[in-house]
Amino acid sequence: MEFDVPALITGGASGLGAATARALAARGAKVALLDVNLDAATALAAELGGIGLKCDVTSEDSVTAALAAAEAAHGPARILVNCAGIGNAARTVSKKGPFPLDLFNRVIQVNLVGTFNMIRLAAARMVELEIMGEERGVIINTASVAAFEGQIGQAAYSASKAGVAGMTLPVARDLAQYAVRVMTIAPGLFLTPMLQGLPEESQRSLGAQVPFPARLGHPTEYAKLAVHIVENAMLNGETIRLDGAIRMAPR
Repeated sequence: MEFDVPALITGGASGLGAATARALAARGAKVALLDVNLDAATALAAELGGIGLKCDVTSEDSVTAALAAAEAAHGPARILVNCAGIGNAARTVSKKGPFPLDLFNRVIQVNLVGTFNMIRLAAARMVELEIMGEERGVIINTASVAAFEGQIGQAAYSASKAGVAGMTLPVARDLAQYAVRVMTIAPGLFLTPMLQGLPEESQRSLGAQVPFPARLGHPTEYAKLAVHIVENAMLNGETIRLDGAIRMAPR
């Protein structure tokens, strides 16, 4: 896939999404940043010569409106990077009682259902495009190493990310006839806004758990992999761990 095409990045206002938006824009992509934080998305989009759009990935109406606005501004998107996501921490049963079901459902809705909602609606537009080179488009999702080694309190988060990893191959197979690729990146411990809020000593302690390099990952390293996936047409239907060889302990 070439880079001078329209690209959509969910969760594009910060963290992994913002780094990916910068990397794609630097290579000529016309980026649309979809985020619930419209002010932050608009500010970064202005810096990158793109467009910022408010979008709730769990809502069909919200996603449809954002896709239409992005297409009106840049033309039909050929790249979609799904970085929108949330997390929480709660044990299945604690002193407070069972894990509140509404909190479990919320994480599943945003991380898993929201990712699929973006895929299905964006892909429906991609399949109508003319083939460019070998393909019509590429979709990159974000899972987590928690999909494979969930820690204590991560039942909802791990379930949501395992779902993203699990649907990668079947969705890639679904879209293969249309020449649209689907890949997923499963990051380890990355310096995202969630971890940036921790004290520096805590960040160092977490980074030291990574075999090599013994540090937290940088969002730019996620972005580099996303860029490579875009340009390497043989990458399809796979989840790639990006984690410095870490295997998460129970806590």
